[in-house]
Order: sequence, then C-alpha cells, then structure tokens
Amino acid sequence: MSESQLLPLGGDVEPSSTEGSLTLPSLRATSPEGGELSVRDQFPALANWHYLDSAATAQKPQAVIDAIDLAYARDYATVHRGVYQRSSDMTLAYEEARSAIARYIGAAANQVVFTRGATEAINLVARQLPKEGRNRVLLSALEHHSNIVPWQLAGYEIDVVPLTADGCIDLDAAERLVSDQHRVIALAHISNVLGSILDARRAAEIAHSKGALLLLDGCQAAPRIAVDVAESGCDFYAFSGHKLYGPTGIGALWGRTDLLQSMPPWHGGGAMIDAVTFARSTYLDAPARFEAGTPHIVGAIGLHAALDWVEGLGRAAIHAHELELVRQCREALRGFNSVRLFGPEESAGIVSFALEGVHPHDVGTILDDAGVAIRAGHHCAQPLMEVLGVPATCRASFAVHSGSDDIAALVDGLKRVQRIFG
Repeated sequence: MSESQLLPLGGDVEPSSTEGSLTLPSLRATSPEGGELSVRDQFPALANWHYLDSAATAQKPQAVIDAIDLAYARDYATVHRGVYQRSSDMTLAYEEARSAIARYIGAAANQVVFTRGATEAINLVARQLPKEGRNRVLLSALEHHSNIVPWQLAGYEIDVVPLTADGCIDLDAAERLVSDQHRVIALAHISNVLGSILDARRAAEIAHSKGALLLLDGCQAAPRIAVDVAESGCDFYAFSGHKLYGPTGIGALWGRTDLLQSMPPWHGGGAMIDAVTFARSTYLDAPARFEAGTPHIVGAIGLHAALDWVEGLGRAAIHAHELELVRQCREALRGFNSVRLFGPEESAGIVSFALEGVHPHDVGTILDDAGVAIRAGHHCAQPLMEVLGVPATCRASFAVHSGSDDIAALVDGLKRVQRIFG
C-alpha cells in the first residue's frame, strides 16, 4: 500500500479511492460496457455501502453469481443418477467442485465431504467419531458456539484452554491440560472475534502426543490464509462456503481417510447406499456415505467458482491486504480515548472493540445509519465475552474488497456515536 493510503495517527482518515485502496494483484473482469472492473466493483451489492461484516458472511463477486445463475438457468439437472447427458455433465461439475476443494486445502478428493457448512461438519464428527473409550474434548476459551454445542450434544466432557494476554490460544496451557482421556482437541484456526491465528502444527503435535485427534474450525482461515491440511498435521478440517465468497448452505469437512472410514453414516437415504433390502442396508465408502439425498448441487458449483476467484487473487496477497487494513484500523481507533481494543496487534482481517459507555448494539445502529455495516453482539462466542469481561463487542471484519475508505467511514461514524452519546 502506498504512503498516501496509510492512515495518519490520531484517527483522522481521508478516504482513498476505491481503486487505490486495494493492495491486491489485479483480478479484473469485463463490464457489460466493455470496460474493466476493479476487485471491489465485481461485488454488485457493495455500491455506496461500507461492508465490514465479512467474518459473518462474505459478499459475492459477480463471477460466483454468474456461475450460480448459469447452473440453474442453463445446466441444471440431478447428479449421480441420470443417464442422460446433462445429468452426466452436472455430476462431473459437482465432483469437480469436490476436487477443487481438495486442491484448495492440499487434500485428496475422496477425503472431502460436502456439508451444509462448518456447523454440520463439526456435528458430524462429534456425533459419528468412535470415542474409543475417551469421552473428553479440549476446546479453547475463544471458540464459536458451533465448536462447543456439538460436543455437548454428543456427550463429551469439555476442558478449556485459556488465552494468552493478547487473545491467542495458549498452547503451553494446552500441552499441560491434554490427557489420554481426550479423544479430540477442537480449535479455531482463526478466531472469529479476535482474528488471532493458531499455530496449527504445534496444536497437532500436542494432540497427537496423547493419542488425541485435532479438528480445526477453518471458517475464518479458509478465506484469508493458505491452508494445507497435511502440513498442519490436523485430522479434520471444517469450513463454510458463504464466508469464502460462495453461497450459503454449502461447506466441507476434510478428514483423514482412515477416520472417515471408521465413522458410520450420518443420515440415511438415497445416494449413500450400496444395497438396500427391508432386512438390512449396506453403505458406500466415504465421502458418499455421509451425503444422503439430493445434495446442494448448485451450491457446490458456486463454491467452486468462489475458490477459483480467490485463487486468482492469491491467498498470500489477501492475507497481506487484510493485515494492513487491521493495522490501519487499530491505529485509527487508538485516536479515540474511549475505545478499548481486543485481540492481538496482527490479526487476520478482524478488529473487535468497545466504545466506553455505549452498548455495541447502539454503535452498530448508528453506524448503519451512516452506511457502515459492522457486527455488534457476542458473535456466537459467549464464553469468550466472559473472558473479555464485556457483554458484547463491536467487530469490523475486512475482505478483499475492503479499503481505507471503509475505515474512514467507520471512524466518521464513531465520531457521530460520540457526539450523540456525549
């Protein structure tokens, strides 16, 4: 980012141009008029809107919207069943999406299970993984509810890893807490509230030292950083498509082949069976055994388009871009004496804060009137709010389309909040 795009000290920000605010390499599309579109201009929903809630769900680039439209309007048919050509073509496209996910995370296609999202993926593991006499799971204090409640429902006893002073998972403490009673250590690869990044390799080593497995919640990591499941050493990896610029209702679970094969079916119905009689049924190998019924065909195709689009930018560039925006945002927020910042200085695209004397919901409402969208609340992480000592926080989360002008609008909106609340 050029010097003119950096924020000055004290929180006074001059908006930069849409084009100039982007540090990402050029991924351009052609407009209907024949001109080129910048990265931000490829998001049709962003006109005159400062969207800073990408950690909740990402806006969709036109390439993804077009892929979904074509899949429904021109190419649609069922998969895995029809002998006619369009069904065969759609089956090929659906399975190509599975292969694209596998490439994206450094895996094999037969290790990727399509799910409705990371929530369903974690529930699948919690419910279906044989416990082998171990009934405890080790989580951290910053986990999303989707990485807490499934383990409770599955009957696990939960132990909790505390955080370091700057809001990272304390792996030294994890090493002390893990025991041979833990079947799984399940941790967020990147916190959805604090943006802190887990040392996944060390977490895997800690888990495996006691014969436990490591599941990573990759919802915030998959859109922002390079993910290689083999390099990380994890045993399961879950993420959602809608946070990765893809459609809602689609996501993936990666698991080691031997672990997936050890797990019984999750739902019963068509597509997951080998043979069915009224006396008994037999089931296909993973991943098919976990994909009963007609799948979210177009969701998979939309996710494939999103993965290709992100890869066109490059995840290293995306991460660098968001790190710089976090640096700018934290520096600008320090210009307010009444703002409390949470989390580490270098977080992955997420800045959580509180404005003294103003409830985050009020902050969010006033910012909305100013055309700025942030998240205000407990972010499905109520145990973390207890650790932070607040009922809720404000969260600004960045994406590939974010720029200095979004931060400038946030700062101006917060000044308005201060004037209203005096």
